[in-house]
Amino acid sequence: MPADITTNQNPGEAKGQAADTTAARERASGARTLRRVAPYLWPADKLWVKQRVVLALLALLASKVVSVGTPILYKYAVDSLSGQGVPDLALGAVGLTVAYGMARLMGVGFQQLRDVVFAKVGQRALRTLALETFQHIHELSMRYHITRKTGGLSRIIERGVKGVDFLLRFLLFSIGPLIIELLMIAVLLMVLFDVSYTAIVCATIVLYGWFTFAVTEWRVKLRKVMNDQDTDANQKAIDSLLNFETVKYFGAEAREAARYDSAMRQYEAAALKTSYSLAFLNFGQSFLITAGLVIVMVMAAIGVQQEVLTVGDFVMVNAYMIQITMPLNFLGTVYREIRQALVDMGEMFDLLDQPSEIKDKPDARALDVRGGQVALEGVHFGYDPERTILKGVTLTAEPGQTVAIVGSTGSGKSTIGRLLFRFYDVNEGALKIDGQDVRDVTQDSLHAAIGVVPQDTVLFNDTIRYNIGYGLAGATQAQIEDAARAAQIHDFIATLPDGYDTTVGERGLKLSGGEKQRVGIARTLLKNPPILLLDEATSALDTETETEIKDALAAAGEGRTVLTIAHRLSTIAQSDKLVVLEAGQSVEQGTHEVLLAKDGRYADLWRRQHIEEDA
Repeated sequence: MPADITTNQNPGEAKGQAADTTAARERASGARTLRRVAPYLWPADKLWVKQRVVLALLALLASKVVSVGTPILYKYAVDSLSGQGVPDLALGAVGLTVAYGMARLMGVGFQQLRDVVFAKVGQRALRTLALETFQHIHELSMRYHITRKTGGLSRIIERGVKGVDFLLRFLLFSIGPLIIELLMIAVLLMVLFDVSYTAIVCATIVLYGWFTFAVTEWRVKLRKVMNDQDTDANQKAIDSLLNFETVKYFGAEAREAARYDSAMRQYEAAALKTSYSLAFLNFGQSFLITAGLVIVMVMAAIGVQQEVLTVGDFVMVNAYMIQITMPLNFLGTVYREIRQALVDMGEMFDLLDQPSEIKDKPDARALDVRGGQVALEGVHFGYDPERTILKGVTLTAEPGQTVAIVGSTGSGKSTIGRLLFRFYDVNEGALKIDGQDVRDVTQDSLHAAIGVVPQDTVLFNDTIRYNIGYGLAGATQAQIEDAARAAQIHDFIATLPDGYDTTVGERGLKLSGGEKQRVGIARTLLKNPPILLLDEATSALDTETETEIKDALAAAGEGRTVLTIAHRLSTIAQSDKLVVLEAGQSVEQGTHEVLLAKDGRYADLWRRQHIEEDA
């Protein structure tokens, strides 16, 4: 029976199969990554990129030919000085020495030419990939972003882009050229000396490669653990800094430091293992390459003693072995970094492969806002399939109407705003603007038609001018100031030493809650959309400022459809329609006076708030 086979399976065998599966998955991921990178090196529509790649490869080949031929000039110079040189060689010892120096210079020159020619190709690939990743992250759904940490995403992009840079440089210009150089040297040793020299060199290279790859594979696993710990520590640090005020409120500096130190302690342990394994790798590599070098040099020394070889031959063999040793010494590092680069790039491509939950339909057209009617028709929605938030909500905001959505916490008020902006799609029912289902129109046109002032306005770490001007690309200073006046914040800005050039700080921390909110309102007013969504837009303001802002918002709402999500009922009593939500359902709709007369849920909420305000 299959169950018996599974039960009786040797644990070691199962572990080995799991390791083989993991290795196969990693190889597949590496192959996928290389396939994804290839078009950036050889794009079908960019002839100049192909030309530069070909020129770089030609320069690379020229540098290797010169590099392999250089020790031969060294041999002739030594033989000439020792009296064993070829009599009719016209250059002589001095000429050969100069030629040797010129050959070394040419080798370096071709390498630098290769780097110069390829630099633009590499930088273009980096910029293109970074931009694609950045754009894709913005295309991912709200659901994805609330489940991921910003610090982790930034590290994935950072390490992925660095991985591309390393892969382009070292895979093309280290591993490939090294193989070419080793083959050329092996052939030369066999032709100029004896097959035994080639056999020893090849055996040394094979043993060196086997040891390097085996140990490096082990080190890659250690390095992955270290990277995971590094990401975890970085996430904790960013999370703590973003919540700076909360940390202060609860006097949790020591707790945060301990939490961060705990993550760094695990990173330290992983980093030490990585460091110790590097020492083992370096010593093992030195042992193998030194053994091969000594064996070949002893063979050459015996050949010189037996007068079969010249002193120049001895020097040339030594030069070739050193020439092999230098790139081989970096083989472990390069291989490890390439493996790590593939892992890092794999994570970045995994991110690029992450599907966008909210997509435009292939035949999606631009939203045609004729009046701005907003209608919810039997909308059902839940962030989690097991927990429904909205349960068949139906409501209509006619063009030019101000409709307030009220209810207790968790009733689904803010969820309606997220659905309107299409951060999520409804599970059942439909949400329409002027009869057009928001799922059938382009997201760009939908977003352009709706202005949002959220409960917690988040600002960019830039100037007040930039933050207000963000509402309209290319806005003039006059337009920005008009929006600031409408939001009742222009006079405050005028009192600041730097005025509109005042930097607001990370997330706007240099401004008070009310000041931030007014900047957010000005930003939305500058956008001048036909539909306004005010999600607790005045909740952070004092009573006097709130009254002023209410007047400004009322003026801004003229001729527009305004959806107001509010907890403080006094702020929305004058709305054209009130919609009362309870447990995800619309239980009452009507004007303030009508709902008070019904003496239902709204009247109960109204009385409770007045009691709390009078207490």
